[in-house]
Amino acid sequence: MSSVLKNFDSWKKFLGQRVEQAEKMGISQDTIADLAFEIGEFLDEKVDPSNYSNRALKELWEVADEDERHTIARCMVKLAKLNA
Repeated sequence: MSSVLKNFDSWKKFLGQRVEQAEKMGISQDTIADLAFEIGEFLDEKVDPSNYSNRALKELWEVADEDERHTIARCMVKLAKLNA
């Protein structure tokens, strides 16, 4: 498995564990999704993607309207939870 895939798998697991911790602390799904949206906004503005997959996600984020960006954020939370 390439290091990029290993890193992505590690990132999903780490993020999933953080989502589970947040849920155990009583943080709602909506709040978690809102935080994921805020992180997405930050990354879009501050981070230059280092590979094609990250670039594709950034370009999707850039063409999405605010509602679509919230959907992307919720999907990332779901993906993370599946990998916790």
